[in-house]
Amino acid sequence: MAKQETLVSGMAGRYAQALFALAQERGATEGVANDLATFASMLDESEDLRNFVRSPVFSAEQQSQALNALLERAGLGGTTTSQFLNLVAAKRRLFAVADMIRDFNVLHDHAVGLSRAAVTVAEPLKDEHVAALKDALAAVAGSQRVEMSVKVDPSIIGGIIVQLGSRMVDNSLKTKLNSIRARMKEVG
Repeated sequence: MAKQETLVSGMAGRYAQALFALAQERGATEGVANDLATFASMLDESEDLRNFVRSPVFSAEQQSQALNALLERAGLGGTTTSQFLNLVAAKRRLFAVADMIRDFNVLHDHAVGLSRAAVTVAEPLKDEHVAALKDALAAVAGSQRVEMSVKVDPSIIGGIIVQLGSRMVDNSLKTKLNSIRARMKEVG
């Protein structure tokens, strides 16, 4: 558990750690991760739901009742997940549920040896380059595997931008040109 404490922090991290420990105890980490992913996508898709979980206007009881109806309708009957979300609502912390889900995912990914990376390139990568980049990122992260999302953005002109966890490396031609331009303005 000491290692997990360095992965997440703050109030959302404490809730995520508690949920992760409970899910591990019950052998339900995959199920909870799937339920939370479904709930997170519901949050992403519905502005009304986002407003509801962030609103201080509703009482804890109103939030719990609405949440139970929503979870039942969405088929998220996993006791661990529904108990957790009800506890979060009862403690008036529903406004931070997205951060709790993010932190749970960090803990879950770490437990299964997965790192996530966001890569931006100027042109689509060939399959062999994707495989080589995944291997290199796995070695840097010390993970068994890397899940990588690749975004093509021609405005970076060339090079690559990689975000792996909290680390970011911007080796794009656009950034280098902007840096040269800034230095030239300073000189003359």
